[in-house]
Amino acid sequence: MSAPAGAPGEGAAPLGGSSGPLRGERPGAPGERDPGGTPRPSGGSDAHPSGGRGSAGRTPADGAPGAPEKPGAPGGSGANGAEGGSGYGLRLPGDPPGGPRAVAVWGLGVAVYFIAVTYRTSLGVAGLDAADRFEINASALSTFSILQLLVYAGMQIPVGLLVDRWGTKKVLTLGILLYTVGQFGFAFSESYAAALTCRALLGMGDAMTFISVLRLGTRWFPARRGPLIAQIAALIGMAGNLVTTLLLARLLHGFGWTPTFAGSALAGVLILALVLCFLRDHPRECAPPPAPVTGRGYVRRQIGDAWREPGTRLGMWVHFTTQFPGMVFLILWGMPFLVEAQGQTRERAGEMLTLVVLANMAIGLVFGQIIARHHRARAPIVLGTVSLTAVAWAVVLCWPGQAPTALLLTLCVVLGACGPASMVGFDFARPANPPERQGTASGIVNMGGFTASMTTLLAIGVLLDLTDSYRIAFASLFVLQGAGLSQILRLRSRAQRRERERVVASRVEAVHVPA
Repeated sequence: MSAPAGAPGEGAAPLGGSSGPLRGERPGAPGERDPGGTPRPSGGSDAHPSGGRGSAGRTPADGAPGAPEKPGAPGGSGANGAEGGSGYGLRLPGDPPGGPRAVAVWGLGVAVYFIAVTYRTSLGVAGLDAADRFEINASALSTFSILQLLVYAGMQIPVGLLVDRWGTKKVLTLGILLYTVGQFGFAFSESYAAALTCRALLGMGDAMTFISVLRLGTRWFPARRGPLIAQIAALIGMAGNLVTTLLLARLLHGFGWTPTFAGSALAGVLILALVLCFLRDHPRECAPPPAPVTGRGYVRRQIGDAWREPGTRLGMWVHFTTQFPGMVFLILWGMPFLVEAQGQTRERAGEMLTLVVLANMAIGLVFGQIIARHHRARAPIVLGTVSLTAVAWAVVLCWPGQAPTALLLTLCVVLGACGPASMVGFDFARPANPPERQGTASGIVNMGGFTASMTTLLAIGVLLDLTDSYRIAFASLFVLQGAGLSQILRLRSRAQRRERERVVASRVEAVHVPA
């Protein structure tokens, strides 16, 4: 993160790329002067395709403050407009300085997200143990994860609004309290109802982490580093799955239910103390402007304005269609499918789940670098991932008897692409919304994949109880993929046309800079 501008990976996007500034940027006010003394153009945040600073608010490559950028210049949109360049290569006026302190504070926030992911996915390796402990069938077992994801998805928009109003530290503190209490309670639960309540608390706390961490990165690092910072945050979060599949599964086998889950909850207590002592919302010298006065219709306007943007809706459907096959496999049904349907040992199944996580992390870096340099690659990456996932599942489910190990390993690698492809949804929504609406738009996008995951978890559980066939149960994946794909194809051209219009507006504002 200390590499100089223009170093490899500098323009990488958060597992899906971004060509615009991230949330939390302060839009240039009409008449306000940059440090170089040049007034910013009027037009506010809407002048730029992502709602942040327009091109006139940057220092161009020739060093003349306020001069219009040339297409394809560092920090510009490139020759291809909305589908072109890789984002910011230069320091923007008023940006946070970054540095070691920023890394430390941001790293603390990422640790909160890391722990949330380990708690979220812990049931993925404990599904069979939970069924025995609470004496429940497949449908009741899937309800654990369904309820957790239902709470998570339902809180995304409220959390986005809370982050904008309260700040990151308060929201993260509340999230830690909720998911730590939920994990402790789950460790000591003896009844199915009590365990369900604890998973709901865990889901509420988990819901408050990801959007908060993204906002923390934009407050502490310059915009040109924002995409790389968000990418690394997502990768570290995915590493929480490794802890679950490699460590938690072994602890569960060696020490039992209560010691394993109660011991893991101690990490929440530790991170809470660190956040209270050391986390800060932003550097003291880079305080954001006061939050705007909100009226009675503020929430309705925020949600309505974000939803009306085709890019927001396209981002939601991209997230919906790409995320759930990998999420369902990791969070609950992967272990039972590999052990009971494919005859793998628990140890081998755990290794295959680990392969999904490792593939996710590696493919995420590749996708981020590709999209950062070639914005046109967003849609092909999404459509290619959906197609490969459908083909891989079709071959495995149609294979007579148990699928060979090589085919199952291929399936796991393909499923590893689902998470990175889902992050492309944020890259469609980000340039469609101004900074003051980024939290709400991100919440809408994030709801998509978790809603699909929740629906699929329930469908697989119900179909397993009715048919006792994993082939039929997992065939429900194709229904949601088809529904999401139809919406992506319907909204794609409309969203891209809107992006191009915003880029043109940004360049017009850059040329007509007041003298």
